[in-house]
Amino acid sequence: MNIPTALLYTEEHEWVRVADDGTTALIGITDYAQRELGDIVFVELEPEGEEFSKGEVFGSVEAVKAVSDLFMPVSGTICAHNPTLELSPESVNSDPYGSGWMIEITLADPSEITELLSADVYESMVG
Repeated sequence: MNIPTALLYTEEHEWVRVADDGTTALIGITDYAQRELGDIVFVELEPEGEEFSKGEVFGSVEAVKAVSDLFMPVSGTICAHNPTLELSPESVNSDPYGSGWMIEITLADPSEITELLSADVYESMVG
């Protein structure tokens, strides 16, 4: 299982990559999550410009065998969607930490980042 050390994680199996400037972040689901879901056939995301509190649902992933909600790991506003997902939702399976990212957000409270899990903690949780 691939768990990049440069990312942060949630207990709900989302990952977060904070930009160098600390004001935005990319969010997606982990390799573990995509494996558990199976072949992903559709990704539905809330609209750009929507604000979310930590823990709120910002979309869902539909796989052949299940539909799973996506939970906002930190508070923020969606500023971009991954345009690849509309035509190629399977990129979440093939490259969950790269071309399979889901949303970019503007962080509402950057201090919430400290509440996320390190790669080591996440690995011990799912390992």
